[in-house]
Amino acid sequence: MSRKYKFYNKQGLYFVSFATVNWIDVFTRQIYFDVLAESINYCRQEKGMELYAYCFMPSHVHFIFRSAKDQPMELLRDFKKYTAKKVIEAIENNPDSADL
Repeated sequence: MSRKYKFYNKQGLYFVSFATVNWIDVFTRQIYFDVLAESINYCRQEKGMELYAYCFMPSHVHFIFRSAKDQPMELLRDFKKYTAKKVIEAIENNPDSADL
């Protein structure tokens, strides 16, 4: 099965779900939930994300979204890249994160 998202209607509304590597429970502290929320705000303001619903779980995220710029693949790529960078920074800067 392909792991790539397939967006046949670039203007459509989509449900997507993605998980951390090996389903590790990364999002267990408020600081990491805040990173997710900041990433969403960034993508809404800068990338044209229209987010209709979301659910943060300890090891994965669910979205119902649309790309206002008709680029859902690029939008998700940018969201994941930005979020991963910020989560890694938060882990490195938070001494209590050693038990992740």
